[in-house]
Amino acid sequence: MAELAPRERYKLVVSTVVPRPIAWVTTVDRAGVVNAAPYSFFNAMGDDPPLLVLGLMKDGATGGDKDTATNIFATGEFVVNLVCEADAGRMVETSAPVPRGQSEVDYAGLTTAPSSQVKPPRIATAPVSFECVRREMLEIGPGQVIAVGEIVVAHVADAFVTDAQRLHLDTAAMGLIARMHGADTYLRSTDRFHLARPAFDPARLPPRDQSR
Repeated sequence: MAELAPRERYKLVVSTVVPRPIAWVTTVDRAGVVNAAPYSFFNAMGDDPPLLVLGLMKDGATGGDKDTATNIFATGEFVVNLVCEADAGRMVETSAPVPRGQSEVDYAGLTTAPSSQVKPPRIATAPVSFECVRREMLEIGPGQVIAVGEIVVAHVADAFVTDAQRLHLDTAAMGLIARMHGADTYLRSTDRFHLARPAFDPARLPPRDQSR
């Protein structure tokens, strides 16, 4: 990997690490402008505390932080909204290079809803939104920042809650999408299969070499 240029490493990673869930991140700058941007270098990383991790690439032209990283550094707050297929077009619109200081929410015509513990709003049409506070910002290498956020509030649309007491959700009905390999390629979450986790069978292990 050290022999490849950063863009070549990027192509290799995004062509193989698939599917990748999409974090549609809302933040607010110091002037109160709401930013919305999608990121597929994203996943959940624990439950105690509940953590989400974002890989935020820097601006290729200037080498500086983009709006999302800048706002998280400044305010310590963000919201991760998960993307359903019905929102796919609007999600892609928010990846346009909207000038700094202008809102992608306005540009894409998004409807937002207030968060309960952080300032950035939620995207109202998202099936799930996680209000997050910054735990760590890791500047690893010249071209990226890793943001580690703790989920302080989770919002799930009522339509997808089948049993609130037992936290049973109809995940399939959410219609979430993910990024795949290749430019502009996405994946629906409709083709699923099940594999039960087996019990451990010690008879399947080879005999241990007692001579060692």
